[in-house]
Formats: sequence, C-alpha cells, structure tokens
Amino acid sequence: MVTGGHLQIVVCGAGPATEVTKLVRAAQSQSWTAAVTATPSAMNFIEPQSLESLTGHQIRSTYNSSPGTRRSLPAADALVIAPATYNSINKIALGLADNYAMTSVAELIGRQVPTVIVPFVNAALAARAPFRHAVASLRDEGVRVLLGPDDQWEPHPPGSGNDRQKAFPWTVAFDTAAQIAHELRTAATSQL
Repeated sequence: MVTGGHLQIVVCGAGPATEVTKLVRAAQSQSWTAAVTATPSAMNFIEPQSLESLTGHQIRSTYNSSPGTRRSLPAADALVIAPATYNSINKIALGLADNYAMTSVAELIGRQVPTVIVPFVNAALAARAPFRHAVASLRDEGVRVLLGPDDQWEPHPPGSGNDRQKAFPWTVAFDTAAQIAHELRTAATSQL
C-alpha cells in the first residue's frame, strides 16, 4: 500500500458519522493528510472543532467560507464518502449537486479522483430499485461502492442501525481508497 497522499472525506448524516475520526486516523497512520466535508445533515452527528484540530482543516458544509480562511484544499489523491446515506447515494448517481458536499463529490468524481463509497442503509431501502440502479451506475462510472458479500458489508435489517454502526468498515474504506490511488499512480508512472 502506498503511504502519503491527501484523503478527502465526505460524511453524510447517519449514525456512524459520529466516529469519522476513525477514518481520519486510519489515513494519518499511513502518512496521509485528511480533510472533512459534511453534508448539512451530517453536521448534527460530528464535532467540527475536534475534527478540525485532528485534520488541521476547517470542516466545510456550506459554500460560504469564513473570512481569512483558505477556500481550497490540497489536491485529493482519494475520496471516501462514508457513511453514505440512501439519499446521498441516489443524489451522487444522478449528479445532483444541491449542497456543498454533493457539489464537491460531483467534481471529484468528474476529475476521476479514486472514490470509495460506504453505504449505511437498511435492507428495505437497499432493496428499492432507485438505490440498486444508483449503485450500479456509480460502479459503471468507476466508483468503488463497498456493498455486498464480496465486501463483507451488507445493508442492516430495518431498526438495527444502532447495533450495526459499531461494525462500520472505516479502515477498509481507507485501505480500499489508498489501494486504488496506488494502482493509478503505478499505472501513470509505468506509462512515462
């Protein structure tokens, strides 16, 4: 696995978001930097001040920037969207950019930044045709969606989210993103 790089994290409003620091720390343990962008709903789940201290970057959730702060982040070597909600996955697949986080995701995927999405949805929502089509569409576009038996991450039964969030695969999400970034770097280097 490659060490070093910059991980852009987009966190959505679901229970596991309270532990997004696990993803930041997984990246930092491999000498990666990380920055967090949050959907408006995710702001109710995270602690911006502690995440800002940990990452060294302001948590972005809106288009407005505080006076005197840098508007741009380092170029992303990988993007992890976790936990990704039913609503956000459907928006991303459709290219909807109705908030700062979704606009960032749309642009990073368009730039072909290695992207990993880890859904946190219950089985009833995952069974819906719009969700299944969204996952297939994202995979067709080259986005790695960690979902299904091969990824050992399945939708949880309705009403069991609180129990399921303890097993959220933060480290697997980072390792997968870092591996994809490494493979792309290696391929680019071998073409020189």
